[in-house]
Amino acid sequence: MHCWLTRNSAGGNNSKKAMEEDSSSYKTVLSFGRFKVRKLQNGPCSEQANHTPKSDLPSSTQAEENGSLSAPPDYETSIDACPRYEFYALSAPPGRRKIRPTLDMLRNAEPGKRQAYPGGPDCADPNLESGSKDGEEKDVEDPEPEAEPVRFGWVTGVMIRCMLNIWGVILYLRLPWITAQAGIGLTWLIILMSSVVTSITGLSISAISTNGKVKAGGTYFLISRSLGPELGGSIGLLFSFANAVAVAMHVVGFSETVKDLLVESDAVMTDPVNDIRIVGVITVTVLLGIALAGMEWEAKAQVVFFFVIMISFINYFVGTLIPASPERMSTGYFSYRSDIFLQNLGPEWRGESGSFFGMFSIFFPSATGILAGANISGDLKDPAVAIPQGTLMAIFLTTISYLAIAATIGACVIRDASGSLNDTLVSNFTGGDCVGLGCGYGWNFTECTTTQTCEYGLANDYQTMSMVSAFSPLITAGIFAATLSSALACLVSAPKVFQCLCQDNLYPLIGFFAKGYGKNKEPLRAYALTFILAIAFILIAELNTIAPIISNFFLCSYALINFSCFHATITNSPGWRPSFRYFSKWTALFGSIISVVIMFLLTWWAALIVVGVIIVSLAYVTYKKPEVNWGSSVQAGTYNMALSNAMNLTNVEDHVKNFRPQCLVLSGPPNFRPSLVDFVGAFTKNVSLMICGNVTEDSSCIEDYDEQLQWLGKRKIQAFYNFITLGDLRSGARSLMQVSGLGRLKPNTIVLGYKNDWQTDSPLNLENYVGIIHDSFDLGTAVCLLRMRDGLDMSRVMKAQVNLGFEDTEAALGKEKQKRGVFKVGADASFETVFQSKQKKKNIDIYWLFDDGGLTLLIPYLLTRRKRWSQCKVRVFISGQISNAEEHREEIQFLLDKFRLGFSEVVVLPEIMWKPEENSCKEFEDLIAPYRLNEGQKDAETIEAMKKEMPWKITGEDLRIYKKKSEQHMRLHEVLQDHSRNAALIVISLPVVRKGACPSSLYMAWLETVCKDLYPPIVFIRGNQEDALTLYCQ
Repeated sequence: MHCWLTRNSAGGNNSKKAMEEDSSSYKTVLSFGRFKVRKLQNGPCSEQANHTPKSDLPSSTQAEENGSLSAPPDYETSIDACPRYEFYALSAPPGRRKIRPTLDMLRNAEPGKRQAYPGGPDCADPNLESGSKDGEEKDVEDPEPEAEPVRFGWVTGVMIRCMLNIWGVILYLRLPWITAQAGIGLTWLIILMSSVVTSITGLSISAISTNGKVKAGGTYFLISRSLGPELGGSIGLLFSFANAVAVAMHVVGFSETVKDLLVESDAVMTDPVNDIRIVGVITVTVLLGIALAGMEWEAKAQVVFFFVIMISFINYFVGTLIPASPERMSTGYFSYRSDIFLQNLGPEWRGESGSFFGMFSIFFPSATGILAGANISGDLKDPAVAIPQGTLMAIFLTTISYLAIAATIGACVIRDASGSLNDTLVSNFTGGDCVGLGCGYGWNFTECTTTQTCEYGLANDYQTMSMVSAFSPLITAGIFAATLSSALACLVSAPKVFQCLCQDNLYPLIGFFAKGYGKNKEPLRAYALTFILAIAFILIAELNTIAPIISNFFLCSYALINFSCFHATITNSPGWRPSFRYFSKWTALFGSIISVVIMFLLTWWAALIVVGVIIVSLAYVTYKKPEVNWGSSVQAGTYNMALSNAMNLTNVEDHVKNFRPQCLVLSGPPNFRPSLVDFVGAFTKNVSLMICGNVTEDSSCIEDYDEQLQWLGKRKIQAFYNFITLGDLRSGARSLMQVSGLGRLKPNTIVLGYKNDWQTDSPLNLENYVGIIHDSFDLGTAVCLLRMRDGLDMSRVMKAQVNLGFEDTEAALGKEKQKRGVFKVGADASFETVFQSKQKKKNIDIYWLFDDGGLTLLIPYLLTRRKRWSQCKVRVFISGQISNAEEHREEIQFLLDKFRLGFSEVVVLPEIMWKPEENSCKEFEDLIAPYRLNEGQKDAETIEAMKKEMPWKITGEDLRIYKKKSEQHMRLHEVLQDHSRNAALIVISLPVVRKGACPSSLYMAWLETVCKDLYPPIVFIRGNQEDALTLYCQ
């Protein structure tokens, strides 16, 4: 066979010409991008084709760049694709994403046909034409690329944004006041404590953000994809709300400055509080307009704000070096003085919030800006690089600036000053004591200090930085820039985080806010909601009230970010491979714990509210179980716990007190036999292991595996599903018994459905069915058989109706189903069986005829622990002689009391030992008649040969040996008709016979005789003759 790998391109005229001439001789096998794999249709290649220059063929480099297939020796038998980034990336729009060929395509591709697969070359572009009428391949122009959204680097996207958010209202309006309250020493401690928390969180968020591609959603995205939707959804709600409130905090800070300017200019609109509200509403409306203009405009505004703040810093530090004038001295500024520094080094608490943690709660929101860059992760060029670099650099630089400002302003300004030029020491000195440091510099502020009516100084004037600076309007501009930039960053962050949360559809009624508009998918609806929340908190108009509210929300976010990093590390998941290595699981754990501790130390009632919100939302998401799979560390942790517990269980010795019926249910596909699955699920749920096993002849169950698990989940049945592909049912069942389970979690009870069609099915299948029971006993397991009057198999045969006009329909049926033309469909997940319905006050009758270790009693007991069966009365029937019936009953009742099963009624059946009625004997003879061997006058050798050939046949010798046992089962049927016709469930000891001695047909005839004409479900149980119940406590 001759094949060519050709390229359709504008260049290469000779190659193109050759292909045009040979288009009738070559047929396209498959295409991939611009490359075509073609094979010779008739006869050898032409001479011209055989001598085509090598330059006409693409190089391997070209092939890989243009998406060609790998080059195996035979293109017709393989469509393997070279490794491509697109196979792993999820960024391509639907319909254009390239997907590697599936294993089924590689193994089942039909020679000579073009192979198309989702996302492959034949499916990527619906406008692609495979060829024209004359056999030529047509080139298709690539569609026009969509407009690329605006993306930012680590400086403008993260570092500047974080620094602006950290340099917020607290820096200019509250840091001097906090320094006066806590002193320089404790203020530095507050700053460093905040920096420790934020630095550890920065390391954790750097690790999480570099562990895979980060999309939009910021903090919510990072936490939810790491810890799962339960905690992620909770923090998404809290963090969105916190950012909306932070907008109000920064706007109120801006409005306070404007209010002070209005007071100085004597231009108050109404009163100071309402002026703050009016200015705040106007300001947030303008900021909303900037945000709605797009991220590009918002980023430009942030850069402008950044330069304004830098100029204001220079202005402030220059101002501290300028000698003090009398006017500035009257307000408490005396330039750098060592005694002022020493005086301001210690704390001097004032007011209701005058405490260390009170000051910490007011300051800490200023450190919360570290997430400003991560919150717009969807707008960054490379979040994995930008977030670590920008966040950590911003933390370092802003910490230095906070420490420097606290130290310098504490060394220049005293705590109390009147602001009056008349308060010099000479002019108002009356001979009394002068109080305060001002006395040493010729100023007497004693009167306002003692009465605490001073209007200036660190402890009284929020605008101290303006007073110290060289040119106060620049500080005012810095305040405007810091507050507005922080407010703008929060105004952008909150809607984007909330939009991502809404898109995940974890909570009801919020999907409305998920819609995005424009090339950046701007969350306009979420912007409106944030705007309304911000205005609501702006109306409070008190900065010191709003700031502590935010602290707990951000601390909770930090705690979860750090815990996410710690949890992902300790689970040892192979998927946890962050490229950022400079973090430790123990520092992350410390950061998480210290964040929670600080939460409660700041405002315990607010911390309780935050924890309560998390618990409620966590419970809701856990109950709802959203259909998302993010590969969270919780999933990895679940695996680790399961593996560890399974290994630990291996070292635990078995004890009868801990015996649990661990069941392997030979159900086939679970939805085929819902009654059998429901019965076992009723007594194993939250108690023990349940595995549904399926022995199949083909591989179709591989396709149905997930479907069966979903069916079990919808019916709330806690079970595993396993299958094995073997042609022989008995061999497959034996293999399942041997390989199912893990360590101690292995089946000790085999559950089968009663074979209702044993009389019409082939004798070989009957032999295999009874052989499975024997195999179970061989392996030392218990056996349980469930018989329903109408049968167990609820599957129905469906004929495949295929519309040949739609290839997808045919493909969806699967190759095996197409071959058969028909396929089976199981019961719907909503189908109700008797084991799912409430039984009211009926009886569960246990015929404990043979002691099997107590399993015959244990399974009905576990069943009565279910609410649906809890009202049923359990009666235990035993065989006995008339002479000692009462004594035997008391003995068994005493035993049951010691077992603590709650079974209070024991019935002795002496009549079970009586001879059966003639009618019963006649029916039994008719039942086994088709299976009689009819030896006649045949010799022993002939009879033995016939028995080997047909082991299910019943000989006269078999009937003689098992005559008494056969009569017992006939009589048992009569007793059941008298006592248990209306029972909710009948439990009977399963007969056991010597292996290979009793024909399978005779064994099934006993069971059939017992069950005949009985409406209630019947369960045959036989334990493995080892204790399943105990009287003792050790």
